[in-house]
Amino acid sequence: MTVSRALRNDPSVNKNTRMRIHSTARHMGYVYDTTAQAFRTQKSGFVAVTLPSVNNANFAETFRALSYELEQDGVQLLLGSTHYRVEKEEQLVRQLLARKPEALVLTGGHHTGATRDMIAAAGIPIVEMWDLPADPLGHVVGFSNADAMRLIVEHLANSSRQKIAFVGASLGADMRGAERRDGVIQAARALGLPEVGFIDAGPAPISMRHGFSAFENCGRTIAQYDALVCVSDPVAFGCLSAALRMGLRIPDDLAITGFGHFEVAQVSNPRITTVDVQADQIGHDVAALLRDIFEGRIDRPLRRDVGCTLIQGETTQMPPRQMVKPLAG
Repeated sequence: MTVSRALRNDPSVNKNTRMRIHSTARHMGYVYDTTAQAFRTQKSGFVAVTLPSVNNANFAETFRALSYELEQDGVQLLLGSTHYRVEKEEQLVRQLLARKPEALVLTGGHHTGATRDMIAAAGIPIVEMWDLPADPLGHVVGFSNADAMRLIVEHLANSSRQKIAFVGASLGADMRGAERRDGVIQAARALGLPEVGFIDAGPAPISMRHGFSAFENCGRTIAQYDALVCVSDPVAFGCLSAALRMGLRIPDDLAITGFGHFEVAQVSNPRITTVDVQADQIGHDVAALLRDIFEGRIDRPLRRDVGCTLIQGETTQMPPRQMVKPLAG
């Protein structure tokens, strides 16, 4: 019993005794089995998290912030990647719930019916992040993709850009990307701009090379547009690189915008105009929310909008010839 209590860092065991027991355990290569403790306390000591991709720097930033904060409380994260597919998320949720996490954090607000049913029966705290779903499963920490795109389109319109194309993944997989495209279309219509074009960069997830290839495939037909709104900064960087290789002057011939305030947008030449959605703040806020839940300070679903900010770079700078009144709100 003394060894068991010492390995649980029970303060009732003398400090020197605990140190000797831990030292012996390390020497033996012994790993404490927490299964019985979890069964007794009904606490597994971990939170399950799903991300669309582990290669996306923004999602990685959110995960790092969330992981760092929860580790201070002795809580570990169990991560699963959905590859932008709700069917894969359903499979992961089933596997993760079988391991009895203390909470489940999902990226986005789009889920299959089976996923929603499993979560409703799980009886654990649920947090949806990176979105503001209309029908949330529980708590929400995110931002509005429509608001982010409105900032971009208003900025382009005030720079006298009229003919806009959205560069994103093929329709059907990247739900957040689809919301951004819809946001561009809605904002353009509200400002009386021509119909927004669409440049398909391939199946999600898409990256720099997909943006580069999509732009190259357009060839000289890209001249029908005077602005590109890209689904992410890496895609925007790919388009920018292809445009410069073709000899286009950015932003004189073509304005290019991204999304996410990635590092590549800050160091590219010219710097890319983008939207900061505070990826790290989302992680910190989710961790703070979970801490309050675990400590019994929250007893109802909360909705936290972290907001978004336009970051004007050099890919859209151009003397305005016609000012457009911003949308209300």
